[in-house]
Amino acid sequence: MTTHTPPQPLNGLRVVEFTHMVMGPTCGMVLADMGAEVIKIEPIDGDRTRRLLGAGSGFFPMFNRNKKSIAIDLHHPEGAEVARRLAASADVVAENFKPGTMGKYGLDYASLSAVNPRLIYASHKGFLPGPYDHRTALDEVVQMMGGLAYMTGRPGDPLRAGTSVNDIMGGLFGAIGVLGALIQRGITGRGMEVQSALFENNVFLVGQHMLQYAMTGKPAAPMPARESPWAIYDVFTVKDGEQIFLAAVSDAQWVTFCDALGFGDLKADPALALNNQRVRARPTLMPALRERLAHRSAAELSETMERVGLPFAPIRRPEDLLDDPHLLATGGLADMKLPDGERAGQTVKATLFPITMDGERLGVRLDPPKLGEHTSALLESIGYDAAQVEALREKSVVG
Repeated sequence: MTTHTPPQPLNGLRVVEFTHMVMGPTCGMVLADMGAEVIKIEPIDGDRTRRLLGAGSGFFPMFNRNKKSIAIDLHHPEGAEVARRLAASADVVAENFKPGTMGKYGLDYASLSAVNPRLIYASHKGFLPGPYDHRTALDEVVQMMGGLAYMTGRPGDPLRAGTSVNDIMGGLFGAIGVLGALIQRGITGRGMEVQSALFENNVFLVGQHMLQYAMTGKPAAPMPARESPWAIYDVFTVKDGEQIFLAAVSDAQWVTFCDALGFGDLKADPALALNNQRVRARPTLMPALRERLAHRSAAELSETMERVGLPFAPIRRPEDLLDDPHLLATGGLADMKLPDGERAGQTVKATLFPITMDGERLGVRLDPPKLGEHTSALLESIGYDAAQVEALREKSVVG
C-alpha cells in the first residue's frame, strides 16, 4: 500500500502571528495545516490560553498545532525590535488584539507595509471599523447582540451555541481573506490588509433568518419553537432514556419511514399523505409517534434507519467522538502531544481540519509548541548570532 504525503500548498510561506485565545490562532492553524511556517509570538510568561481551565483547557492544543513558538517581551524596546524584524521576514502577519495595540509597537499594517509592501496583514477584531469598534467583544457577546443566542434558546431564554462558533469561523474567514490576498499579490506584487470580525461573522450566520423575515414578513422564531417545514424532524426519547434524532423530509421518505417501522395504519391515512398535512397534524402526530417509539432502542432505530436510507442521528457527546468508527477509519483524528498542564507530554487524539486535498487529510507535522521552543532557531533565521540571542535571554527580552 502506497502512503501519500499530504499536500502542503503553502509550503515556503512564513506567517508571524500575534494572537491569543481562539479567533486569531484559528487563522494561523488553517495556514499551518496547509503547510505554512507559522510563528507564534508569545509573551515571556506564555499565551494565557495555555493556563485556562474548564471549557478553555482545549483552546491552546486545538488551535496551535503545526506552529513554532517564540517568547518575546514586546514592552521592552529590544523585544519590539525583534518582533518587527520577524514581521519583516514574513509573508503574512496575523493579529487579534484590541484596535491600536499593535501600533504601540510599530507592528500595525501601516508601519510594516511601509517596510514590506508585499505583506499581507490579517487583523481579527470584535467589530469591523464603525460605531461599535471600541467595544470589547467575546463570542458570547456577539451571539447575544447578533441574534444567534435568541435563535438557539427557547423563547425568552437566549442560549449561546455549544462551541466557539464566531471565534472559529472568524479565524476561518480571516484565512480565506489571506488566501485571496495571496492570489492578488501574485498578480500585482503588493499585499493588503484583511479584516475579519466576530460581530459581522455572527450576522452572516443569522443572515438566513434575516432574509426569512424579508421574504415572509414574519420574524423568525427561535429554533426550539420554530415552525418546522417538515413533520418528522425531531429528537425522540426511546428505550432506557436514550435519545435519537429521526427525520422524514419528503412524502417518499414518509412512506419508507412507515414501512420500516411497521406503521401501516399511518401510511394508509389520507390525512397524512402530504408533508404539509403532516406538519399541520404535528400536535397529534408527534405524541403518537413518541409513544410508539418509546419501547425501541436507539441502536435498533439506528440500524433500521440506516438500512432504509433515512436521516437519523444518535445524540452523542464530544468525548464519544474519540471512538467514532468513521473518524478512526478515515483518519479524521490524529495523534498529538499535549504541551502544557498536568498531562503535558501525553499523546491524545486531535481533530483535523475538515477537508481533504488530493485525497489526503492535512495532518499534524508539529505538536503544539512548548513556550519559546523555537526562540533560538527563529532568531538565528533573521540574523541574530548565538551571543546576541544569549544576551537577549539574560535581559529577559526573549524566552
